[in-house]
Amino acid sequence: MGMSAGGSGGLSSEINVTPMVDIMLVLLIIFMVVTPFLQQGITVAIPSNMKSPDVDPNIIKESSVVISIPNDGEYYLGKQRVAKTELADKVDRMLKNIKNEQDHIVYIKSGVKVSYGEVVGIINEVRKLGVDKIGLVADKKKGGDATAGPPAKT
Repeated sequence: MGMSAGGSGGLSSEINVTPMVDIMLVLLIIFMVVTPFLQQGITVAIPSNMKSPDVDPNIIKESSVVISIPNDGEYYLGKQRVAKTELADKVDRMLKNIKNEQDHIVYIKSGVKVSYGEVVGIINEVRKLGVDKIGLVADKKKGGDATAGPPAKT
């Protein structure tokens, strides 16, 4: 409650909105300044019409190391089914048979319904072998041909 203007000395029942507007403007400015800092991570513009990568010619070679995971818990090395415990040893043996150091690439194919943790687990097993080139195999949007982008340096 405020005092009314003039000499009447009585109480006024009117609300003085000027201080309330000042407080709201200050809060608005604070929120406008702080909001951009609340975003976590880095803003990245993701392309919407990305073309599928070209087929890596090394993936179709007989000597290529291709790990397939059609379903959770199912692992294939080439066309042979392998237990997860044996996978690292067999991949290591295959990599030792490859003479050219440039061809030490491990390709990983996974099914659509395979959990992310399964793929990451296999990537970790391959990294423990000292492999620094891992290619993740994907399907093209149109045509359905299997493709692999350039291997990622890890």
